[in-house]
Amino acid sequence: MSRFLEDINLRNKTKIFEDRIDAGRKLSYFLSDYKSTNSIILAIPSGGVPIGRELKEFLSVEFELLIVRKIQIPWNPEAGFGAMNLDGDVILNETLLRYLELSEDEIKNQIEKTKEILRKRDKLFREGKSFPSLENKTAIVVDDGIASGYTMLAGIEYVKKRNPDKIIIAAPTGSLRTIKKLSKFVDFIYCLNIRESYPYAVADAYKNWYDISDEEVLKILRYDTINKKGE
Repeated sequence: MSRFLEDINLRNKTKIFEDRIDAGRKLSYFLSDYKSTNSIILAIPSGGVPIGRELKEFLSVEFELLIVRKIQIPWNPEAGFGAMNLDGDVILNETLLRYLELSEDEIKNQIEKTKEILRKRDKLFREGKSFPSLENKTAIVVDDGIASGYTMLAGIEYVKKRNPDKIIIAAPTGSLRTIKKLSKFVDFIYCLNIRESYPYAVADAYKNWYDISDEEVLKILRYDTINKKGE
């Protein structure tokens, strides 16, 4: 039995979401079974935050940020050779590392840089708050797409140590190869648009694609805070 669910009508298609808001709304209907349940949305900044906010609004469940970060290639910060979470767990793409031929010092230096970025992002976005308890909850880890999967794996490692009842991945788009790999580590994956092509790019699923700024993430968080106070 498959451990992931897709919209088969969207298989291998591109430019199917207007933007992340549109993608989040469409994805939310896919997860309607979790509405008003003991679940928590764990959105990966920055791209996963607008997706996660839409799911949170539709499902009426808790919402939190899951701070993880790719470990950047020294000469190409847009690409990574692995990922890291706030616990300091490092997930490396060993195949890519062999190709890159980075020295141990270069790898350690990039890991230390990532550790500092994680600390700063946690302080900026979460203000250093303690992470909520996940025990007896369904943890729904959300991002705007699943490419290599290393950032998601780092997030799953962080979540797993906090003993949730279940771990679910939810993303509007993803690489079939990566989804099959990730399905071994979680209970289920929901992904509307699965693509078999290689190379795979998350951006190809969106008509309006841009990098989410820290300011936009903070705006979303402030909006949620104001709404909570008004409840």
